[in-house]
Amino acid sequence: MTDTPSFSINVDQNQYLPLDGTEVHAIVSVTSSKGSSLTAGTAAEAAEVIIVDTSGSMMGNEIVAARRAARSAIDTLRDGVKFAIVAGTDRATMVYPRTTELATVTAATRQEAKDAVGQLDAYGGTAMGEWLNLAATLFQPVPDAIKHAILLTDGQNNEPASVLNQALERCSGLFVCDCRGVGVGWNVEELRKISSALLGEVEMIADPQDMEEDFRKLTSKAMGKAVADVALRLWTPQTASVQYVKQVAPTVEDLTERRSEPASAPQAGDYPTGSWGDESRDYHICISVPPGTPGREMRAGWVRLVVAGAEEQVLASGNILAEWTEDEERSTRIHPSVAHYTGQEELSNAIQEGLRARKAGDLETATHRLGRAVELAHSSGHEDMTTRLGGVVDVVDAASGTVRLKQQVSEQEEMMLDTASVRTARIGPARGTSA
Repeated sequence: MTDTPSFSINVDQNQYLPLDGTEVHAIVSVTSSKGSSLTAGTAAEAAEVIIVDTSGSMMGNEIVAARRAARSAIDTLRDGVKFAIVAGTDRATMVYPRTTELATVTAATRQEAKDAVGQLDAYGGTAMGEWLNLAATLFQPVPDAIKHAILLTDGQNNEPASVLNQALERCSGLFVCDCRGVGVGWNVEELRKISSALLGEVEMIADPQDMEEDFRKLTSKAMGKAVADVALRLWTPQTASVQYVKQVAPTVEDLTERRSEPASAPQAGDYPTGSWGDESRDYHICISVPPGTPGREMRAGWVRLVVAGAEEQVLASGNILAEWTEDEERSTRIHPSVAHYTGQEELSNAIQEGLRARKAGDLETATHRLGRAVELAHSSGHEDMTTRLGGVVDVVDAASGTVRLKQQVSEQEEMMLDTASVRTARIGPARGTSA
């Protein structure tokens, strides 16, 4: 029996709308808590695939650091977990085991895998679609496991975009993948595309020496997951429609286009959230409703957290409400959580747009957008982002967003800001009430 987390949902919103109001906004906070640590006897079934870029550009310190990092990850895996190590060049090659299948972690296989990793060498090109396709093949025999992959690279994909897109379509929903870029030779948008499609995160490892600790943390986090394939299910009445569903903490991720419609729940859509351990995430939901009359009330949405399967399990639920009023003070009030995360979403967009404009030589747009980002980071207390923005602009006045673009900006500073742009500042401790 697994140590299954308990889940809770809290809905923050101002339910009051003016008589012509047609948009309902809500921040849905989801919290899971296992209550006790996972042990080898009670842990959920898990599978891990570690993909190490061994292309020619990894030669030298990077391949040496990658070997250490992979060994660290192997040491962090629990006994009994299914795992594999894959070397990525212009094709995907099994490092351990040698056959195209997952091994089971024991003292013997752990040592064998670490020995095999010690033989990794750098040569060839980069074909990330091939790497991901092999991971998908490895994960297919364990459909009920919590499936996680790490993809490490220092370069850019050499495949046609269509090949990577097809691989992502195949892998989406099958496993979660966290991406790591080492050095400055990789493309942030490319790795973000992979991690976003596979519900993971992308981070930059500026110094190869930090790779070992990063892999240890990533694997430890994966080993702490206890429930796989959780969906945020949103029911709306026939007169309403969903405008968007976005994760807004700890990172910004638009889930709107990933909706699937379960046969068991008419008028509802499922939005994938991946696997869960001890953690909290926030979602911004916007629903369009027809205008109402004074005093009219309705349930604009019914949110449930579900695990699909032969016996569908509802983990938690909450209501999104709407009530029309002639009271202007009530109807114009924006809930602090909605205001905060709307600003965090704008902050993320402003950084990415500003950096793209800077690269394109549009310095006026870059100054405007990065200045707006500084203003938003400052007003929301996002100190980490304020510091990172200081690497690309000189801040004249943070409160007003007055900045000057720095003449000389290292590629590392720019990539670190771009990578971090989707990370948000939480508005406060997560709240919740069980379903």
